[in-house]
Amino acid sequence: MTIFTKIAKGEIPSYKVAENDDFYAFLDINPMTKGHTLVIPRNTEEDYIFHLDNKTYLGLMQFSKSVALAIEKAILCKRIAVTVMGLEVPHTHIHLVPIDKESDMNIANPKLKLSTEEMAEIAEKIRNEFIP
Repeated sequence: MTIFTKIAKGEIPSYKVAENDDFYAFLDINPMTKGHTLVIPRNTEEDYIFHLDNKTYLGLMQFSKSVALAIEKAILCKRIAVTVMGLEVPHTHIHLVPIDKESDMNIANPKLKLSTEEMAEIAEKIRNEFIP
């Protein structure tokens, strides 16, 4: 079982921003920017996004769009960047990252150190904007 499956099942705490029966979105604990969110499928631990079945892939993209629109309303930024790297955890996940400039997406940049209170506040702001 991957760490992301454990997070989606509530076995490991997370800063949840949105969920349904098929997908789960939560704040990255090592964010590149405030509001950096991960979106995962709940019902598969498939490691590689392009190996997902079409229904799961399309559902993941649609759910990610809804989450991105909520982030955009909750976090002051120019865009929500999207990336799928998936090397650090063997479970398909989409990164949604609020950005103001392209260099905000440089994974070599130092990660933000946010307090638990600030993370909880950010997650709540996004949750309040989420429309399934």
